[in-house]
Amino acid sequence: MGHVKTYEEVIYGWFDHFHAHPEISWKEVETTKKIASIVEEMNINYKLFPDITGLVAEIGQGEEVIAVRADIDALWQEVDGTMRANHSCGHDAHISMVLGALLQLKDEPLKKRVRFIFQPAEETGGGAVEMVKRGVIDEVSYLFGVHLRPIEELPLGKVTPAIHHGAAMFLKGSIGGVDAHGARPHQGKNAIDVVFAIQQMLKNIYINPFEIYSAKLTKIVADGGSTNIIPGNATFSMDIRAQKNSVLEELKKRIDEGFEAIKNMFGVELEWNWLDTTPGAEVSEEATQIAKASIIEALGAEYLDNPISTPGSDDFHYYTVLRPNLKAAMIGVGADLAPGLHHPKMTFDKKALIIGAKVLTTTLRNAAQNK
Repeated sequence: MGHVKTYEEVIYGWFDHFHAHPEISWKEVETTKKIASIVEEMNINYKLFPDITGLVAEIGQGEEVIAVRADIDALWQEVDGTMRANHSCGHDAHISMVLGALLQLKDEPLKKRVRFIFQPAEETGGGAVEMVKRGVIDEVSYLFGVHLRPIEELPLGKVTPAIHHGAAMFLKGSIGGVDAHGARPHQGKNAIDVVFAIQQMLKNIYINPFEIYSAKLTKIVADGGSTNIIPGNATFSMDIRAQKNSVLEELKKRIDEGFEAIKNMFGVELEWNWLDTTPGAEVSEEATQIAKASIIEALGAEYLDNPISTPGSDDFHYYTVLRPNLKAAMIGVGADLAPGLHHPKMTFDKKALIIGAKVLTTTLRNAAQNK
């Protein structure tokens, strides 16, 4: 007689597969196929999209919908000297935990529908927006997410009912000045001088010190081709973050004004493009309370931790920005995760998979029974 796998073994098996087969944003073709095959084996209805990766499965009955989202993409990064797709943010774990909740709930009588969203392209920040465009949160009243947390935020054995992510914006710019001989700097327009002015402008932005924010240059390329040529041209990138969306918008306004002033002061061409915005968390207190009670019910009060604030960001929060009436919270699962999220050698204790799956199962069940 063959060995019958336990619930834990099934989840670990799913994780091992997804971890071994990472795919980057919008390229999660095989990942989507694998999730679909698992859902098919459970005899559950699901929907694929003709033009993008990802899928949506649904169980239960009723007009109201409770939903949970798992991000499915991996990062593209250097691992042991080779550039490749790599699950260093825990999305392989999130898929496995959400599938674990689906497995537990699929045969239960539910008063509401429960929708399982397997979303592509979280890392590039566009996946949630495309899911909203395709109606995946239409009729949804409560939306839950899940994310492993680094050890400095939560150790293994602790679960938080809400993660308060910060907001982030990213920018690329270019400077068009005039090259000059190193002996005749007055004949040119030095792009490096402009870069230094941009750096000082960022340091001179002062917002209420009780707010959490940062704005910094993350890339500068300025090269005249020789050590005796002063470069007139340069490119640069910036990373701007704040805990609140309103503060991020204020930073954007100040930076736009600063660029205009620097452009006029140096008489150069200065162009910049805001590439992407990831909004900060708009966390529902009602969703948080459901998750809090569910953590205690599923695991015990000793597992419960307080909501946490983190400078990281997640495109999960686009759902609430685009649908303000949506009640949402992202559950954070302690996993002794180290050295940190996005580190190419990130590891965590796999017992967190079972903990997360139990919490999600109980949270979705309670939300589906909630009036």
